[in-house]
Amino acid sequence: MMEIVCRAGIQATEEGVRDVHDDIIVEDRVRLFLNGEPLTTLVASADRLEDLGAGFVISEGLADRVDSVEVRGKEIHITAPSRKDVELVTESSGGSSAAGEPKSVTSLLTVTAETIRAVTASIESDTWRRTGAVHCSVLFCNGEFVTRACDVGRHNTVDKVVGYAALKGLDRSRCILGCTGRQPSGMVAKAANAGIPIVVSRAASTDRGILTAEEAGITLICFSRGERFTIYTHPERMPEVALELEKTRV
Repeated sequence: MMEIVCRAGIQATEEGVRDVHDDIIVEDRVRLFLNGEPLTTLVASADRLEDLGAGFVISEGLADRVDSVEVRGKEIHITAPSRKDVELVTESSGGSSAAGEPKSVTSLLTVTAETIRAVTASIESDTWRRTGAVHCSVLFCNGEFVTRACDVGRHNTVDKVVGYAALKGLDRSRCILGCTGRQPSGMVAKAANAGIPIVVSRAASTDRGILTAEEAGITLICFSRGERFTIYTHPERMPEVALELEKTRV
């Protein structure tokens, strides 16, 4: 379970001030080791650490599979047939990511507007409602909800659901990733390296995020809220939308 603490504060409104006690999410640090060697340190919520370690290695393109994960306190030890030519760099968010181009995604998966709305509706969590301080990601496989992960870092939420899929042996080419966070290139690259063909976000993308999705073969859907969403890349995975758009252009 994610660790939450109660902290006192002073709330100011137009009506005056009052003492309050809020639920606050705990921000932690965990160290990752790959094949016995130090890999990186992540700012994270210290739950589902097996999934986090496995998912980080896969979504950063360091390995295609994970053989084992062992958690020792705040250390995650991963064993995997890793690539030797990958360099980790620090992103603007403070997290680590692999330099270089992400993998290309090949999948015949298609999605309906109804499924996109279901993915979006499932992203919100009780932890977010209590604290307002976490991001969440969800994974749907073959149209069914599989898992939800929350964390102080949006990148970590993706790693956790990817790691869950990897450790459970799920076919990630049949999965849809749903996220609360925006989709810059680093976030989209995680889905690409994991082999996930469709990404749905309640937030925006960046120009590099859209370009990465286009080049990697990912259907990137953003601003998914209520009944609306925006498809930026590879709309062919949504036949009903592609057909409707064709009618309007005739």
